[in-house]
Amino acid sequence: MSLVAALSLAALAQWRAAGLRFDHRGHAIFVREAGAAIDQDATLLCLHGFPTASFDWYPIWAALAARFGHVLAFDMFGYGFSAKPAGRDFSIFEQADIAEALLRDRGVRRVHLLAHDVGDTVAQELLARDAERRAIGDRSQEIVSCVLLNGGLFPETHRASRAQKLLLSPLGLLVSALMTEARFMPSFALVFGPQTKPSAEELKVFWALLAHDNGHRRLHRMIRYILERRANRERWVGALQNTVVPLHLIDGALDPISGAHMVERFRELIPKPDVTLLPDVGHYPQTEAPEVVLEAVLRFHDRLRSA
Repeated sequence: MSLVAALSLAALAQWRAAGLRFDHRGHAIFVREAGAAIDQDATLLCLHGFPTASFDWYPIWAALAARFGHVLAFDMFGYGFSAKPAGRDFSIFEQADIAEALLRDRGVRRVHLLAHDVGDTVAQELLARDAERRAIGDRSQEIVSCVLLNGGLFPETHRASRAQKLLLSPLGLLVSALMTEARFMPSFALVFGPQTKPSAEELKVFWALLAHDNGHRRLHRMIRYILERRANRERWVGALQNTVVPLHLIDGALDPISGAHMVERFRELIPKPDVTLLPDVGHYPQTEAPEVVLEAVLRFHDRLRSA
């Protein structure tokens, strides 16, 4: 039996039906959970990217659950099946607050991170907080390891797409208002590798997650995390440079936004960089090459266990 599964509208419906609600300041956050926290073991927390949702992890979800015993993922505030209130910004700091609150609610004290895209930035903030807790001897919540997939870890290497630039511009509100499935699909497909493009049904899945509860009308607010990255570069790059947490980067080299050029910067700035470079893959390695990503994640954790 294959360790991975394919994205489909039927699988998305099942994923949603098996979800749970977590309350964040009166807003519903969609959560998926497999297993339960055990004191001596670390939970795996999966953090998704922009503009999609936790369903991105579906292709390797069952295999991760089998390996780690307890796996958590949530749709970030403003994404997927979580609340998307109008007129709100969706800050990286608030997403990190939700992650920590969810872990506390589930009794998790030790956590592995697996993150992608904007989830990488949330992971960077969580690593910064982890360092602050360690500095004062606070062991209430401890990050044990962190695996990062394609994302804008360094603002200077982030090559925004044309759609991202428009959303960040004064025309952002208009771009969101005019966004349709027909406009979204070809633009979104550009970030994938030439040989690993999403199928028509997979594109419908991504659109369904974005458009749920009019999320596509919030794109100009969701995208502001890019501005946060610039404003908080010292904190978030420093979190990667100074952490004692084992790090591993898995990167699709053909990603036009944060591909091989970002890996070069990672190797320049991060002490003892540990990288798996996927030469034929784009921005969404976990859906473009799930078997390879799963193998890389498990190989990294096997090394940690044997160290």
